[in-house]
This record gives sequence, C-alpha cells and structure tokens, in this order.
Amino acid sequence: MEVGESGDTAGELERRVMATVKASEERGDPPLLRAVEVARFVQEAGLGLPNPELAHVLVSNLCFASNTPSMWKLLDQAMSCRVVSPIHTLALLKPRQGSDPVIYLIPEAYRLYLELVSRYALSSLSSEAGGSCRDKIAKSIDAALRLSYTYGVQQMDFGHAIVLFILNIITSLMDCTIEDCGPQLVSADKHGCAYASGGEQTMQVDVKENSNERRNEHHEQLRRTNALMAIEVAEKVSSNKKAKAFLHLIRINMPELFNGLLQRLQTIEANRSKSESLLSLSHILDKLFTNIKSAVNGEFLLNKHQLLGALADAGSYSLNPCNSHGAGRGACWIPVDIFMENAMDGKHLYAISAVEILTELTKTLQVINQSSWQETFQTLWVSAVRLVQRDREPIEGPIPHLDARLCMLLSIVPLAVAAVVKEENEMPYPFSNGFLRSNSYGNEGNKFAVRRHALISSLKLLGQFSALLSPPPSVVNAANSAATKAAVFVYNFKAGNSNLNDCSIKAVGNMLHLIVEACIARNLIDTSAYFWPGYVVPSVSSKDPTSFQDSSWSTFLEGAPLTDSLKNSLMVTPASSLVEVEKMYHIAVNGSEEEKLAAAKILCGASLVCGWNVQEHVVFFVVKLLSLPMPPDSSASAAENYLIGHMPVLSAILFGVSGVDIVHILSLHGMIPEVAAALMPLCEVFGSLSPLSSHKLRASEETSVYSVFSCAFLFLLRLWKFYKPPQELCQAGRGSIKMELTLDYLLLMRNSRIALQNSSAMNRTGNNMGSFNASPRRPVYIDSFPKLRAWYFQNQACIASILSGMCNKDPVHQTANKILNMIYRKMSKNGPVSGNPSSNSSSCISGSPVNMTEDSLQRLMLPGWEILEAIPFVLEAVLTACAHGRLSSRDLTTGLRDLVDFLPASVATIISYFSAEITRGIWKPVPMNGTDWPSPAPTLLSIESEVKEILASAGVHINSCYPRGLPPMLPLPMAALVSLTITFKLEKSSEYIHGVVGQALENCATSCTWPSMPIIGALWTQKVRRWHDFIVLSCSRSPFSREKDAVVQLIRSCFSSFLGLPVVGGSHITADRGVNGLLGRYMSDQGVRFPVAPGFLYLRTCRNFPDTHFVNKVIFKLVIEWAHKLGTKWSSNGPARLKSSRISLVSAISGVQHVATLAASLLFVAGGVQFVQIMYEETLPTLLLSAGAEKLGGTGTVSNILQGYAMAYLLIICGAFVWGVGNTSTVYTSVFSSMRARVIGIHMDFVAGAMEGNIILGCDPATWKAYVLCFVGLLVNFAPAWVLEAKQETLRKLASGLRGWQEFDMALSLLELGGPLSVTAVVESLL
Repeated sequence: MEVGESGDTAGELERRVMATVKASEERGDPPLLRAVEVARFVQEAGLGLPNPELAHVLVSNLCFASNTPSMWKLLDQAMSCRVVSPIHTLALLKPRQGSDPVIYLIPEAYRLYLELVSRYALSSLSSEAGGSCRDKIAKSIDAALRLSYTYGVQQMDFGHAIVLFILNIITSLMDCTIEDCGPQLVSADKHGCAYASGGEQTMQVDVKENSNERRNEHHEQLRRTNALMAIEVAEKVSSNKKAKAFLHLIRINMPELFNGLLQRLQTIEANRSKSESLLSLSHILDKLFTNIKSAVNGEFLLNKHQLLGALADAGSYSLNPCNSHGAGRGACWIPVDIFMENAMDGKHLYAISAVEILTELTKTLQVINQSSWQETFQTLWVSAVRLVQRDREPIEGPIPHLDARLCMLLSIVPLAVAAVVKEENEMPYPFSNGFLRSNSYGNEGNKFAVRRHALISSLKLLGQFSALLSPPPSVVNAANSAATKAAVFVYNFKAGNSNLNDCSIKAVGNMLHLIVEACIARNLIDTSAYFWPGYVVPSVSSKDPTSFQDSSWSTFLEGAPLTDSLKNSLMVTPASSLVEVEKMYHIAVNGSEEEKLAAAKILCGASLVCGWNVQEHVVFFVVKLLSLPMPPDSSASAAENYLIGHMPVLSAILFGVSGVDIVHILSLHGMIPEVAAALMPLCEVFGSLSPLSSHKLRASEETSVYSVFSCAFLFLLRLWKFYKPPQELCQAGRGSIKMELTLDYLLLMRNSRIALQNSSAMNRTGNNMGSFNASPRRPVYIDSFPKLRAWYFQNQACIASILSGMCNKDPVHQTANKILNMIYRKMSKNGPVSGNPSSNSSSCISGSPVNMTEDSLQRLMLPGWEILEAIPFVLEAVLTACAHGRLSSRDLTTGLRDLVDFLPASVATIISYFSAEITRGIWKPVPMNGTDWPSPAPTLLSIESEVKEILASAGVHINSCYPRGLPPMLPLPMAALVSLTITFKLEKSSEYIHGVVGQALENCATSCTWPSMPIIGALWTQKVRRWHDFIVLSCSRSPFSREKDAVVQLIRSCFSSFLGLPVVGGSHITADRGVNGLLGRYMSDQGVRFPVAPGFLYLRTCRNFPDTHFVNKVIFKLVIEWAHKLGTKWSSNGPARLKSSRISLVSAISGVQHVATLAASLLFVAGGVQFVQIMYEETLPTLLLSAGAEKLGGTGTVSNILQGYAMAYLLIICGAFVWGVGNTSTVYTSVFSSMRARVIGIHMDFVAGAMEGNIILGCDPATWKAYVLCFVGLLVNFAPAWVLEAKQETLRKLASGLRGWQEFDMALSLLELGGPLSVTAVVESLL
C-alpha cells in the first residue's frame, strides 16, 4: 500500500477512518454528515480529494468487514460529494471472478452496486477530467481492474482508463445477464473478461447471512431481478452519447477489444429464443443492440450544421452522387472507364499488375460512392464490356487491339473481383458480414456471402445490357462455344448422364457467357449459373463450325504425342484449364528438343492471347521459360553453352511474344519487371557471341545469335523509353513528374517483388503458382551484366551530349571503320565515307583510303555488343558526310538499311542517336522533294485536312499543321530516320522491330521544334495505305505537344462532353453527358473515323503535353469555374424558396462531385503520383493564398462555398486514386502509397497553421471554411486511414480550430481516428 503524505501507513489510515466513521455513527449522524467527517479527516491528514486510498478503505470494509446498509449509504454520499472518485469506487466494487464474494453472491449487495453504476458511471466523468489527481485516479482504476494486463495496453493514461472502464462495466453487466439467463460459457475471452460461470461456482467464503441453507425464495427472485436490471443498466450506460463515443473510439482504435463486446451480443441474441428470461428482456435488448450499432456507425454525432455540414457529409449520406437528380448514374464511376481506356495505350506499360490498380480503385470508389457491392461489380462489368465494344472493329496499325481489351474484360476484371471477394474472408471477424445484419450474426461458413452474392446478382443483371453484350465478330465462336458448354451441362444434368460430348446441342452465346466462364474458372461462382433464367439460348442454325467434342487439348491430356497437326491445332486453340497449361510447361522444360520447341510455340499461341480463363497462368509460365534457371555452380562458359543449347526455345518465345497485343497483355498482368530481368542475361550472353555457324539453330529456320540477341535486346528496350534524354522527364525543382519507366526502376520493382516472395509475403493477386514458384529467387542488378551496363551508360551519354573524339588506333574506331566498309562497299565512285574534321562533328574516324580487300567485303564476325558500341560513330560519320554532300541521301538510307538487316539490334542505337541529334536542333532541314528525299506532297494536304477534322470533332480548332508557302522539309536526322523506317517490310517476323521504331518515330516528331508529324504521316500513308486511319489519328496528337491553346481547348471539351453544357430551367443541371460523350461509343463505324471523342484523344496525348504544371492549373480553374456556375444556378432560386429548391441544392452538390471526379481522373492520368503530390504541397495552397485577380471566392456565398467544397473533393479523390482509402497491398504501396503519410502530413500542417492564424490566406473566408470543413469531413468519412498517419499535434490544432467554429462533432471524429495516442484527447474533448 502507498504511504500518505502525512506519514500514515495505509493500515493506520484505515484504522483512523473507520474510527471516525464509527464515532459519527454512534452520534447518530446522517450519512451526509458522516461523509463530511471523513472528508474533513482526510483533508486534515494532508491528503487530497477525491482520495483513492479512502475509496479503497471504504470498499474493502464494505465488502468484507462492515457490509451494512449504513456503510452503503456512507459510500453513496462520499461518491456524491466527490470525497472519493465515483469511477474508481465502482472499479473497486466491480465483481470479478475469484474475488469480492459478498458483492457477487449477495443479491441485495449486487442490487445496490447496480444502482451506483446507474447513477455514477457517467455522471462524474467531467469532474474527473478536470481534477488535480486524475492521473492518480487513472492508475488506481488500472490497478483495481487490471486494465493494462487484461487489455494489453502498454501505457495507461487517463483517456485509456476511462474508455476501458466503460467497456469493462458494460461487458461485466452483460456477463451477469448471460450467467443468470443464458447458457453456460466455458471460458474467458482472450482479453480476460470472463463470462461468469454460474451460481454453482465454488467460492469458499463463510458468509453468515447468506449461507446456502438460509437462502429463500426472496433471494432467488432478487437474483433474477438483478439479471434484468444488469442489462437495463448496460442499456442505460450505452445509450449515453459519451459512452457511445467511447465505444466508437474503441471500435476504431482497438477493434479486437470491441469484438469481445460483439461476441457477447451474439451469444445473447443466439440464445434469446431459448430463454424465457431473455425473451422478457427483448425490448431492452433491442435498445442495447441499437445503442451498440449506433456506436459502431458513429450515428451519435448529431450536431450537423446547415449547408456546410451537409456538404461535408455529401456522398456518404443522402447526397450520394450516384442517386442524385440530374446526374447520369455512371458519372461517379467515370474513373473506372478512364483507367481501362488509358490502360489500352500501347505507348504506356505498367510496372505493376493492372489487377492491383483496379482492385484498389474498385475499393476506393465503393467507399467514396457509398455504393453496394452489387452496383460496384456491375459497374466493373459494364465498363469493361463498353471498353471492348469501343474497339470491336479496330483500325489497322501497330497498336493494342481487341485482344488487349478482351484481356481486361475476361482476365483482369475477374482477378480484381476475386481479390475483392477474397479480402472479405480476411477481414477481422465479425465485421466481414456487417454488424447486426441479421439474427444469425454472420454464419462462419457464410463469410463470402455478401460480396459473392453481390457478384452473382451483378452478373444476372448484366444480362439486361443486351446491346453491350453483342460479341465482336472475332469472338462469336468463343461465345457460342461457352454457351454450348452450358447447354450441354444443363441437358446432361436433366437427363442424368455424364456425356459432355454431345455435338448435337448448340447454343447462341454473347459476352455474358464468356464472363461467366471466366468467373467459374477462378472459383468465383459455380456451374449453377448455367441454370439462370434465359442463360441458355438454343441455336436455330447448325452452321456453327465449333465442335464441342473435338478438343485438341483433351487429346493432348490423354497422352497423344505433339505431332505437327496436333501442334498446329493447339497453337490456335486456347487452353481451358491450369492442368493443360502445366503439362505443356513441363514438356517445354523437360521434353525432347522438338517437343520443347513445339511446347514453347503452343504456349505463346492462342492460350496466351485469348486463353482468358487461364491467361494469368500462361503469362507466368511463358515468362518463366524466358528466365531458365542456370545449372548450379556453373561457370560463365557453362552458362553460355547452356543458353546456346536452349536457343531454339528462347528464339520461339522471343519471337512469339513480340506482338503488340502480347506485350501489352504482359504489361496488364504486371510482368514487365519480370520480363526485363529475364531478358538481361539473354542480351548479355547472346550479345557477346560471334555469329558462328555452330550457333545457328538446328531447326528449319536458321536464326543466328544476331537475330536472337536483336529480338531480346529490342524487346528489352521496348519496356522503357530508352531514347528519351533524362531532362525530358524532369521539370525544374520538382524532379520526375511523369510515370515513365526506366530500366533501373523496373529492376527495383522486380527485386522488391522477389524480396516479398522470398519472405512469404507475396501480394494477394499474385501470379505465384505454388510449387512452380516455391524456390527462392535472387535479385537482379545491372552491374551483373557488364556488356549491357556499358551500352546502357554509353546510350545515356550519347543522348545527353555529342560524341567525344577517338584516336585512330582505338578498337571502337577500328570496328566503326569495318562497319563503314561493310555497308558502303558497293559505293566507290564517291570514295570512302569519313568524318570531316572541319565540320561540327567531333568524329575522328579516319579519312584514309579504304583497302577494299576480299576480307572487308565479307560480313563482320564480331559480337553484337562490339558493333553497337561503334555504331554511334558510324552514324556521326555518315550523317556528316551526307550533310556535306559526300554521301547521297539514297546511299545513306541504303547503308542504314543494310546495317539493320545485318544486325537488327542496331536500330536501337540509330534511334537513340538520331533522337538526340533532332532534339539538339543543330542540323539544317533538307527538302523532301522526291529527288533527294521521298516526297510527302501527294498526301500531305489530305492528311492535314483530316487531322483538322478530327480535332474539330473533339472541340479543338487549330491553324494549319504545316506552314503554308514552305516546301516540305525535315531536319536531316529526322529525314534519315523516316526514310529508313519506310523501307522496313511489314511482316510478322519484323514485328519486334516495328514495336520499337513506331513509338520512337512519333516521339522524335513530337519533340522536334519543326512540325514534322504531318510529313511523316504523309510518307507512311503512301507506304501502308491500310494504316491510313491509324496514321491520321497519330498525326492528330502532335499539336498537343507544342500548342498550349490546343491543350486548353481539349480539356474544356472533355468537361463539356462529360458534364454537358448548362441548360436553362428544370432541376437537371446538365444534359447529354456521360461516358459515351467523353470516350465515345465506337472508335470506328463502317469506315467513318469521325468524330473522335475528346476524352479518348486526351488519354492518348496527355503524356506529351508540353507543361503538365500548366495542365494542373487549367483543370483547377475549370473545376472552380464549374462550381461557380452550379452555385450561381442554385442561388438564382432565391433564399425564400430554399426549402422548395432542395433538389436543386442536391443537384448542385452532385454536379460539383462529378466535376471533381472527372478532374481528378484527368489529372492523375496526365501527371501520375508526383502530380498529386504537387497538388497537395503546392497547387492548392497557392490557390488558397492567392489574392488579387487569382483570389478564390468573392462571387456569392453559395458559389464560394461550392468552390471550397469542389477543391476539397478534388484533393481527396485525387489522393484516393493514388494512395487508396485504406490499407493497400505491399506492391501497390511500394509504387503509389509510400509517400502518403508525408504528403498528407505536409498539407494538414498547412491547414492547421492557417486555422491558428499563422498563415494569412487570400481566398474568401467562406471558401476557406467550406474547404476545411469539407476536407476534414471527407477525410473522416472516406479515408480514415490517412488521419492515423498525421502528427498528433496537427490533429489537436485542427480539432481546436473546428471547435472554434462550433464543429464539435467533426473535431471529435477527427481525433477519434488519430490512433491510441489520441484517446486521451478525445476523452478530454468529450468531458
């Protein structure tokens, strides 16, 4: 026991207190005077009031020595007068298992205890919070109830003591009811709050008045009454707003403790019908359940203010944008459509799986839109089907087409849905099924019910979208096959047989059948879907060429050898199960040479492109085949020989996956980092080999090491913009602002993923395949590949600056001379080609006569890396020679083409060098007159005209793309590059070259100050007429890389096409808006390419905008402008009609949300993660601080408020798109969410500083107040996880400022989310 300040020991204190009580009692003093006497004695002893030691003395004597009515009355008066702390006294009185037998066993005593709980549990908290010895009381409560031990709280402060005291009191009262009225519970919960185990519990205490022999019927009746009263007191305590706030605080910050309370409720509810006592308490129990549910949902926060309060809670309550008047229902889901269409951009590859991104986006929008899971899933399906329909008849060109879109619909979306459904099972029980949804309280075997049932309902409703479900022509057979499979299954089920090969049954299918099959393959639904009404539609035609019973994969599984006919059939028939894919992979690894080659080609065939039900597995195995494991302890030469031995399989895979659609499918599945890591050793080894005859393949195609190296090397370069100088990815003071991939970043992503796999923490969507991925893998670093590393840095140096001089005896110089001799050996009339020392070139390639011996006329037998190292100097020499008239343009083009034919990998160095020279702008333009260089004149004017028509259809009007009166001209490097590219053959075997050349050529044109794209387009349309539409569309993107006015027009057109132009009258704010207006219905319609939707054009051009900061400002101004328009329209109704115009207010708020949602989507696509960071740290604070012409607000109260709300909503939703609203996967966090805490913290510090008056704002006060209230309100409602990452001091400042605005509930909600460290602050604000 503690020693009092007067020096008395605890025992002495107890003796003197009881003597004072006895003397007062002998005088006949009433209880109040006795309490006063005790208080006077304590004060005279130098002890403060309320005094914990005194409470302990009184309770200990009450329970053991002096259990008399007078002592209870004295204790009551002492608590009432605050001589002792009421909550500490109740903690000492609280029945605990194995102690306090008098209170526990005597019904009269327990009844008095219940009275004290009902009277003092909450009424004294305010005085306790302001008391001088509250910390001492908190420690005493902790010691009395053992809260730290029971609940695992490391540091017990006053706030934790209070909230845990309330939880402890409520649970103990429920335990009393469970004991007397409910079933026997065999053990305590994990936090030590034991359910009482019944009156039969043996407590060997000799209580004279209450021996078992003298118990009578009155005591039994009182005991039963106590059980009823206990639950009544629990209901009374839980009905208090402060108690609800405490429980809500526990539910947020200590959910495992709150689960103990929910488990008790479940126990009571599950046994209510079995107990007459519990049935008699039904009305009390219903109130108790309502109180707890109110605490869970935060419904006790009722102090909402008028307009600002409504705005702060808009979206989560009655102002749900999806249900608002005058807004398209799909408007709030536009980010999904934009993400999917943006993912189809072939120029942009993803470092992580689109499944990860779509999963987080789905969860984010479900929270923000407050939508049901059925609506959420249905939106995903509709958006994905719409994506397919938008390109059902694609234009020809080297861009991703229908296969990539079908991958999104039938592979990516089902995998994202599977991740969302799986997550429900991983939620802490019992929240996975919601709180108090039904009397079953979440059947353990039904954890998937909510989201899985929502998925099934969404699929059933999807059948109503018949127009969207019409399959594209290339998919009709697959859809019919899926429908026929269902029809056969239903027929056999009804007939009671298992014959699955009845070819007489045919059915008509659509996209729904393919979607259902994709879901069944991933165990999201089962074959009961085949019995849905109207799912099976019999075919009226027997001309369907598909034969259900004829499956080449079934033949393969039965053990048939891979003959040529079976191989050809398997290549064009997608696999339907993982077993089939696994067996084929085993053959590709362990079969004979012929079988390995055949299996590799099969895996890269239809199964990879359109095997949607197993596509993620095929992608995994194909990439795994590229990264063949080296023999253990193998030397460099052994590894080289090992790869050479597998060259046939590697060649088949490399050429098989080089198609544009396949590369994009790999990107959608997040395999780009893995592909990069797999290609690097191939490039290193095959680039170090000489093209000897022994290295040729032993198959029919004699592919040399040059071709294998070139394909692997160019494939690697396709994964990032290798030809872009670093400064093009940066802006002054901000670093990288674009989501461009680099080789270093790809390796970082891959190594991080490997670390997660090796630590058994692979992300939830993972493509890991069990035993196939069980062995730990090692990280890959570029330093492990010296040849590749040397080229990588040489390429960067070549891009960044002009070449440095070399001496004639340098090996690289000698190699360059050999290359020049080889490619220009037939040109003798002009003499040797050499650099001109007097020119601007710094080349020192020898100008001495070339010895045209027989050896020099032969092909070089040098490793690929040595040739690539010398090519920049070759290019400098020939370009300089051409500029000075010593080499004709035709010979230049022919020589470059010979070089590419000799070593296709050289096209990469040619692109890098020419791109750098074009950017430097030091070369004079050359006339494209048809004599020296090819002429674009025949088609140039028509190309310009079509480009202007396309732009005008998107709402963009520009002047002529090319200056009138000037002959077509291009800078010499550009002319050489485009002349080279139009000599390439358009063959499938050359697709890996075109994949690099196409994007690089367009980038060169857009980065060139000279308007080059129309000329390039005109030249290419002359070469490939069937690509006309693709080329014209590509040319239409070029103005946006130079003209800011065109960018502004395009962004305005995006807003107008989606939101519609303001109309007069009616409750509808806008008309003719939506996804189709923004992105278009179809990209082509019977050959007519116009109009092009502005949103589609924006997505294809936004990464080339000249100044993304400028785009940021334009979009922000448009959001403010639209908010002003909406506010002005609402205000025009007049204050007198405020109530009758409520729908207009809802529509205005909903319109602001749609504006902000569209703006956030466009901003994120244009600038990525760094762009959002700039918004939080710079853009928005600058707008709020700006005065004068840039000042926000000042246009009317409602407009000012809506502007503040629009900015808050825009900021929150932008952050939600990037960081998610809750805990994200590890992989997603590493790419997007890692900076969330820092960025949010900086912005919240700014807001807190402005609220304290430390920062002077320039905006209108109404705008500022609306912004803060809405920002905090949206933060609390949508992204509570962000609050947890803010500093405690910042949260306290914000809460203080909110209380100054009389926003007490919002301040409380903010503090509640601050984690365990904020508990005391919440309790203080409540008390």
